Amino acid sequence: MARNIRSVDAAEHQSPFGRSFTSSSPIAASAIARDLADYSDEDRTPTDESSDTSTARPLGSYTSTNPRSLASSYRRPSCFTSVSHSTVIPWAGEQQSLSQSEREQVIEEERRLLSDNNVIAPEHAHGKSHGLQRKMSGLLSAAIGQGSQSRRPSGSSRRSRSRDPETDRASEITALLGERPADAEDSEMDMEDIDRKWEEAVAAGLIQTTWQREAKVIMKYSLPLMVTFLLQYSLTVASIFTIGHLGKEELGAVSLASMTVTITGNAVYSGLSTSLDTLCAQAYGSGKRKLVGLQMLRMVYFLWVITIPIMVLWYFSEHILAKIVPEKEVAEMAGLYLKIALLGTPAFALFESGKRYLQAQGVFSASLYVLMICAPLNAFLNWFLVWKLQWGFIGAPIAVVITENLLPLCLFIYVYFFVGSECWCGFTRRAFQNWGPMIRLALPGLIMVEAECLAFEILTLASSYLGTSALAAQSILATISSITWQIPFPLSIAGSTRIANLIGATLVDSAKTTAKVSFWGAAIVGMFNMVLLSSLRLYIPRLFSSDPEVVEIVAQVLPLCAAFQLFDALAANCNGILRGLGRQEVGGYIQLFCYYVIAMPLSMGTTFYLNWGVMGLWTGVALALALVSLIEALFISRANWNRSVEEALKRNELT
Repeated sequence: MARNIRSVDAAEHQSPFGRSFTSSSPIAASAIARDLADYSDEDRTPTDESSDTSTARPLGSYTSTNPRSLASSYRRPSCFTSVSHSTVIPWAGEQQSLSQSEREQVIEEERRLLSDNNVIAPEHAHGKSHGLQRKMSGLLSAAIGQGSQSRRPSGSSRRSRSRDPETDRASEITALLGERPADAEDSEMDMEDIDRKWEEAVAAGLIQTTWQREAKVIMKYSLPLMVTFLLQYSLTVASIFTIGHLGKEELGAVSLASMTVTITGNAVYSGLSTSLDTLCAQAYGSGKRKLVGLQMLRMVYFLWVITIPIMVLWYFSEHILAKIVPEKEVAEMAGLYLKIALLGTPAFALFESGKRYLQAQGVFSASLYVLMICAPLNAFLNWFLVWKLQWGFIGAPIAVVITENLLPLCLFIYVYFFVGSECWCGFTRRAFQNWGPMIRLALPGLIMVEAECLAFEILTLASSYLGTSALAAQSILATISSITWQIPFPLSIAGSTRIANLIGATLVDSAKTTAKVSFWGAAIVGMFNMVLLSSLRLYIPRLFSSDPEVVEIVAQVLPLCAAFQLFDALAANCNGILRGLGRQEVGGYIQLFCYYVIAMPLSMGTTFYLNWGVMGLWTGVALALALVSLIEALFISRANWNRSVEEALKRNELT
């Protein structure tokens, strides 16, 4: 049930090195070209091709043509979650075009690395940083290179026309945050100078990094992602915490209902909306802002059409589940949960589309801010409705529905009052046209997400045949393992992004240093989780349930879950390294083989033929994770990293 929340996370973070608008998917390119042909003068806005987040190159601006530049290999992180597992599916969406502020960010990172390696004087490392600091308060766009300059004043000054050309130092009257230099050509020459020195230093092999620097970079980037993932996952955990103490039947029912919601609802919305990662980004890269809103509006309408059969399925789910699940009372309560939960599906579809609408504009903090409001409110509503008002079981789905409807509302408020509204196209009939390319791009995303979700939902369904107590225990174990996984996965994202950037800049040794830091970081986290679950195995189950039988089953199986925490963290880390190398298909094939060919048959055999019960279900998973981490680690250790550099250079030359 809960463990499936990993699949969409991983799928959304396994895109390879970025491509430009001119080298993207033919399907997406044809769709955008058709929209551009219909883009009238009335659609144009004053912000088209002009803002600091625009991916269209403004006149007079500098864009590096150096294929070894970090700007050529920069990867934009994705940081939303909806459903969970560490498998990497061998399909990847297009990467977004680089915005102006992101171009400034990577130039600043080049400054710092040049300074750290004594290629330029230390004072030169305090160059242009206004774009990064102005962007999202530094929360989620700080994907690279912030660690070594943590003491740098937030108001780093730009160079002015009064600077000494010999020392190339900024003066006291240099413009501060957000102001454009009086002489734009000075700024462009400054970037050209950094780019030239960077090329010379890389060619001479002068650029190196240290494990301390990379540890700071990875930690600084991964911390906000951990907060985001934990907040999003708390939307599910709150209901399990609250309902678990009502009884094992209620806990089993919410587990079964959540499984159905994931497979037939959340995974569908998340998978289909992945096409916006390509379409919205390319529309934004074209410089025609309103096309971004048009693509989002099409997806919203499409998802709402898909919602109709989903709502019908959930409304009659009680009768369907009664034929699958042996426990009739559990099936009835799960059906009741789904009847209430269907009221939140249109809003969830809108939220999924809205997140990607903002991501295309380089706005990553919106989801975090929304979750910081809605996640605590969701926990309060669960307690208030279930226990304070004594509504019992139905209080939990009502709380979920209220929260899901607030998510897009809060996102709208953020867009209206802060950033993102300039891309809104208004309600138009054009949103009902040109759906074909969108659907063709959406189907691979749906397949990759569903393939992963089904593997772990099979275990939840299988546990229902062991009795209500086993189903409730399986729900708790899955929830615990997913909570602990929310820490190593952000570390893998940070490592993946950093490695990809360094590989694209042909810094193989630095990329290997980052991989080692990421690996040992994951090992430390995995061992910490292992010790934590082992030492608290008699206490953690009581947080979820008061039923003695359920608590006993969880306490018996929890040591096994603790044992594979190390492998789980290392598997997530290896996936991140493979994504950074552009070899995510290797991880996808390895994991799909281990889960479907090894884990599932072994779990079913030990559970039903050897009568191991819930312990048997997790035996197959533990072995699969151990094999995944071992095989992928061996592949990475023997991989040709220079091949990844050559492939990245070829891609960069096309941009």
